[in-house]
Amino acid sequence: MERIGILAMLEAKPGKEQEVEAFLKSALPMARAETGTVRWYALKLGTSRFAIFDTFADQDGRNAHLTGGIAKALFARAEELFATAPVIEQPEILAVK
Repeated sequence: MERIGILAMLEAKPGKEQEVEAFLKSALPMARAETGTVRWYALKLGTSRFAIFDTFADQDGRNAHLTGGIAKALFARAEELFATAPVIEQPEILAVK
């Protein structure tokens, strides 16, 4: 059961919106390879606003994701792609349908 998550809020730099979208789409194979990640969503919230939402059964899965390939790639390109630093929240999931 999904008990915890990660919500990463991302704001693309002007002119970098398509690169951010392509980057997020390219991360899907890495997310699929993470055994501790229950669900992984890359979201477009507006013209320049994006997010990643992941769910995990336990803290070990979340920790593995936070130190995994997607997080490393995201922060390696953060200055190039994003207007502000990614905002990373670690929510507790209260209910799931």
